[in-house]
Amino acid sequence: MHASCSPPSPASGLPKSLRPAVFLDRDGTLNVQVVRNGKPYPPDTEAEFTLFPNAAESCRQLAAAGYVLVVATNQPDVGRGDQSLAVVEAMHAKLQRLIPEIAHIEACYAPGKGETPPDPRRKPGPGMLLDAASNLGLDLTRSWMVGDRWRDVDCGANAGVRTVFIDFGYEEPLRAKPDFTVKTLAEAARIILAQT
Repeated sequence: MHASCSPPSPASGLPKSLRPAVFLDRDGTLNVQVVRNGKPYPPDTEAEFTLFPNAAESCRQLAAAGYVLVVATNQPDVGRGDQSLAVVEAMHAKLQRLIPEIAHIEACYAPGKGETPPDPRRKPGPGMLLDAASNLGLDLTRSWMVGDRWRDVDCGANAGVRTVFIDFGYEEPLRAKPDFTVKTLAEAARIILAQT
């Protein structure tokens, strides 16, 4: 399987004024992650793909405030051959059924390990956010990145957006300092809405 990530096709009829976005990591932000030995992993099957209780309502509130919701997720297990692309796409279809306010899903399937040079779309690189901004007409200066890993925080910083880190106490240190640190997506949404 080809491991690199493909950007979305350009949107037609982009709005004349750029819109703010909230970029959301997937696993550990919208859906419940699997934690093994202090490290988070994505669910293995569509049946295991379960939203956090506050995820849908938080997304509704952000969308109602005028934010374009974009999921930006690394899924390297596909590029490594450890996960089926069809299973990941089924999870994404389920995610969009459960949270129809999500306007777009950016997924990077690059394997990451040993990849030289690293794929610019793989977080912490800003490529997924930059591609979405270009194709969807988004204003990065008024946008946010929310996630539970250091890669999410670094990705947001590299793209020039404000960052909210959901802290689950994983056994991995942050690198860049997030703008805000919270415990849940609901708390992140409250902060973003208060700053709007």
